[in-house]
Amino acid sequence: MRPPKQGEQVQREQIQGEQAGVDDEWRTWPLLERERALWQAGFQLIAGIDEAGRGPLAGPVVAAACILPRALVFADVRDSKVLSEAARNRIAEELLSRADVIWAIGVVSEQKIDQINILRATLLAMKQAVEALSVMPDMLLVDGRNAPESHLPKFAIIDGDALSQSVAAASIIAKHKRDAIMRECHRAYPHYGFDRHKGYGTAEHLDAIRKHGLCPHHRRAFAPCKLAAERRAADEKEKA
Repeated sequence: MRPPKQGEQVQREQIQGEQAGVDDEWRTWPLLERERALWQAGFQLIAGIDEAGRGPLAGPVVAAACILPRALVFADVRDSKVLSEAARNRIAEELLSRADVIWAIGVVSEQKIDQINILRATLLAMKQAVEALSVMPDMLLVDGRNAPESHLPKFAIIDGDALSQSVAAASIIAKHKRDAIMRECHRAYPHYGFDRHKGYGTAEHLDAIRKHGLCPHHRRAFAPCKLAAERRAADEKEKA
């Protein structure tokens, strides 16, 4: 393991110091079951890793890495997919504003996704997020079947965002950050409705592709984009 970055050891000690005096709710909190086992095994700083944006037809894939204070329950933190957008944004802002929550994101563009495929792009975004953390974790808990390349110990957990508080926090941050990116995409290309569907293949989105073609934010290697573009080309040919 590499030596701590400049100032990192001080930050690690501050995080651990802030964890003193917490109540005992964490001992039975269901979403801390994985973390409890790792703490008992000697791991101090556990980073949850998750992504947002594997399935959409447009926009980047965004991953987040998040280290929460040890033995502290965040009662509202859960899988981002079961939260309303308003609740997700509120919880994300709370997490991002706390000095004792360490987080970072990785973003891989639509063009890179088309070049290397969505699985490799997702793992690359996760790797970027871990490497961007200001504090090096002792363990990675990763949502899904695959874990990013790293010298750190790691576990991949299917449905990890529903089973681990650390992963759930990462899922909320990743989704929050990606939604903000898609709102920026909407400002540049408002006729696609990116602010509503966030790039997913809704009927509205597919209809917009047929009407307007693809924009720079679309993933051209994804079959629905190819098909919608082909249908648009066929429609224009019939009109000619």
